[in-house]
Amino acid sequence: MSKPQYTPLDEIDKIYDELRAGFQSGKTKSIEYRKYLLVQLMYMVKDNAERFENALKEDLGRPPFESHFFEISASLTEIKDTYSHIDKWVKSEKPPFSLNWSAMKPVIYKEPKGVVLIISPFNYPVYLTIPVLASAIAAGNAVVVKPSESTPATSALMAELAEEYLDTSVVRFVNGAVPETTRLLEKPWGHILYTGGGRVAKIISAAAAKTLSPISLELGGKSPVFIDPNCDIKLAARRILWGKVANAGQTCVAPDYVLVVEEFQDKLIQALKEVYKEFYPTAEGSKAEGVFARMCTVQGLKRVDEFLKNSKGEIVLGGEVDETDKFIAPTVVKNIRPGDSLMNEEIFGPVLPIMPVKDLDEAIAYVNSHDHPLTLYVFSQDSKFKEKVFRNTQSGSAVANDTLIIPAVEGIPFGGIGPSGSGYHTGKYGFDMFTHLRASIDSPGWIDMVMKFRYPPYTANKRKAVNRVLSARLPARPIAPPGTDIDVEQKGNAWIKWFLFLVATVISGGMLKRGTVLQKLRLK
Repeated sequence: MSKPQYTPLDEIDKIYDELRAGFQSGKTKSIEYRKYLLVQLMYMVKDNAERFENALKEDLGRPPFESHFFEISASLTEIKDTYSHIDKWVKSEKPPFSLNWSAMKPVIYKEPKGVVLIISPFNYPVYLTIPVLASAIAAGNAVVVKPSESTPATSALMAELAEEYLDTSVVRFVNGAVPETTRLLEKPWGHILYTGGGRVAKIISAAAAKTLSPISLELGGKSPVFIDPNCDIKLAARRILWGKVANAGQTCVAPDYVLVVEEFQDKLIQALKEVYKEFYPTAEGSKAEGVFARMCTVQGLKRVDEFLKNSKGEIVLGGEVDETDKFIAPTVVKNIRPGDSLMNEEIFGPVLPIMPVKDLDEAIAYVNSHDHPLTLYVFSQDSKFKEKVFRNTQSGSAVANDTLIIPAVEGIPFGGIGPSGSGYHTGKYGFDMFTHLRASIDSPGWIDMVMKFRYPPYTANKRKAVNRVLSARLPARPIAPPGTDIDVEQKGNAWIKWFLFLVATVISGGMLKRGTVLQKLRLK
């Protein structure tokens, strides 16, 4: 597999100018043309599935099945979903009816943002590049993709195939590292999507601010797992370990650590050991050829190895590290305490720390004392347990009784909150991210018969007209904040008043009826 030739720095300016010209030609305004590019993109992946599997194995040592499941199949599914819904997504929308403004025909047009930049990561170099590219194409943009330099075989393949399958006047790949990315960030962009780590995100955000380029960030963080001792322990162990070992733990939504009451810790560990034997039944275990991914870079391996060496916890499963093979065995570490080396930052490797806690309240307090994670996991069959965790924490997403698959679920947004990211993508949310909502009205001349008061000179009568035509009717002023003693007392008094009013109405009605009867008797 050929390594990518880095794009010459002086060529980046030319690429940018060519894409601007391609966008300004208006060809991407055509929905049919966008759909043509989406079909080409689908067949680019489908026709070359085996080449992608081989490239991903070369870059990540990943089993072909994982590449097919997580990247190739998932990419095709998401691009097809975009293709199937684009006609609906691009339609202009009308706001809710307003008596004041409906005559001006307010409308929201869906327009492309221009030339956009996608900076994709190494851990899922296909899935976190190609479907996002599809979203940008569907929105009508011209696109520059900067894939990761840490996955050279996959990056080279995508750049090669893009020239074969796509229109290079509106889609280009720029391969390179820091200098090439820096040169790209000197340009103004209609939108930037960066997927990666928080440290680099700060640099990219600062660069984007200099050109006032809008930016979305898909980052990561330490995604916790809450365990209810009454959960299905075998199911929890299977799904947690799978979420941690897939792609050697190099997943932004991988379960990063487990919170469990102390007396349940050993039972969970035993279940994890049993599942490990089911996953890797041979004598070689996870080191056997083609069954477990490797770390993408030696630097990444050394980083995780350092966490392990400095940890005060007890390794109860795995722990083997082979730098020459970029291999770290699936590892479970028990009795982790706050401040441990494994708890300071996202691990991004196949190491699972287990932190014992006194109770659920302590677990929630620990999570809330740190950065909001990209996702959060709960294993429980108790709706109250799940609700307590979800209602009292913040995270990009919240998942019960599974791990890892939340980004692939169709129809819901994927994104972080705070340090775990900003903005949303996948499906329609990716289309929306790269779309400008252009508000428009068409005001008829006769409107001045109603709104002539807006013109000078301003008079008292015109002020009254403003209040009459435009001023909003406010709700009743609250007596006190909800739930306070005064609020409860006043609500109680209000009910008493309504009850007395109802009694008085009934009594007066009865008296009126009685008076009518007496009057009729007198007449007789």
